[in-house]
Formats: sequence, structure tokens, C-alpha cells
Amino acid sequence: MTKAIILGGSRGIGKSISNALKTIEIDVFAASKNEIDTSNLDSVRKFLEKNTQTDILVLNTGGPAPKPFLTITEEDWKLYHNQLFLGFVTILQNIKINNGGYIFLISSSVIKEPSAKLIISSAYRAAFAEVFKVLSKEYAKKNISCVNIAPGPINTDRTRELIDNIKEFEKTLPMKRLGEPEEIGNFVKAIIENNIKYLSGVTINFDGANSNYIF
Repeated sequence: MTKAIILGGSRGIGKSISNALKTIEIDVFAASKNEIDTSNLDSVRKFLEKNTQTDILVLNTGGPAPKPFLTITEEDWKLYHNQLFLGFVTILQNIKINNGGYIFLISSSVIKEPSAKLIISSAYRAAFAEVFKVLSKEYAKKNISCVNIAPGPINTDRTRELIDNIKEFEKTLPMKRLGEPEEIGNFVKAIIENNIKYLSGVTINFDGANSNYIF
């Protein structure tokens, strides 16, 4: 049976992807933060001792709270350097993705439009997205598709932590609503279920037409 490992799979977007893949008879391991904390490299290494290969890998994790640049500490930078960048790098260096598989990165719209409130997330998510883009060419040689999904305003706990008045915020959006995590889950499911392989090395702006950038 096809196997999937989904990081951050116990809530939000990760959980929705997990639920969607289970409907097509994929053996899903939805890993919670208790099972792998990408901010802690020892936790990452222990996880990799038990999980050495998979057919589908979803790289997903939360991000830092909003913080003005001048108040960010050295410890903040180190923590999220691991969580948003080095933890993922370590995983890709040590886990085997079986030929014909998929890797999905759940990043953020801040990789395209950096946010002053989320400067740590903007920096490290963009940095890993660059690594992921480069690696997509190597994975393509094994028919492994790499898709970077950059969510905009999605109806998750994370969004509610960042936005005070959701109802007023929704009025400013083109679709007048937040995106639903299940929409991303179904998108990932559709790619896998229909064996779409040539969509690789791309970033999908999953934001309901909210962004202003073209590429």
C-alpha cells in the first residue's frame, strides 16, 4: 500500500490532507508535534530512525507569532531557523522518497509577499522554498513530483491567532471568505489520485485571488 507521512498532521491543513488521503486507501502517518518537532533537531533525528522511507511526504509546520523586528531575540532566530529550515533540510537529507512519489511543501504566502509582522517566517520559509525548488530537479530524475503550496488566508487556528477580527477581515477578501483546509486536502488528493506528475518544481498560490503578484 502507498505510504504517506504528513508532518503537523494532527490539526489544520495537515489534518485535512491526512483525512483526504485516507479516503483513497493510502496508509497515512499523521505525525503530531509530540512525534516530531522540527525546531528540535534531536527530535527530527529520532523520528528519522523509525521513518526511513515513504511514497508521499508532506512538509508542514506552524510558524512564529507576530513580532516586531527589533524585539526578535537570537534565540527566536535559532528556534525558527531549525523549525522552518534546518529541520526540513535534515529530513530530506535522510529520508528516502520512493520512485514515483510526491513531496508537498506547505509554506505560506509570505514567501511571495514578505510580512513585516511575520519577518522570521518570511525569511526562513522563503529560504527553504529556494532549496526545495533546486531539489525538485534531482527528484524529477526519479519521477518524484515536488509541489510547494503557499496558503494565503485559510480557516485555521493559526489564522485566528494572527487576525483579531475575522469577520471584518473576510470582507476585504476577493471571495469574502477564508479558504478551508479541506480545499487544500482535496487538492493534494486530486494530484495523487490522478497521478499528476508533470506538475513539479512549482509554487501554488492557494489564496483565493488575494495576492497581487503574478509569479
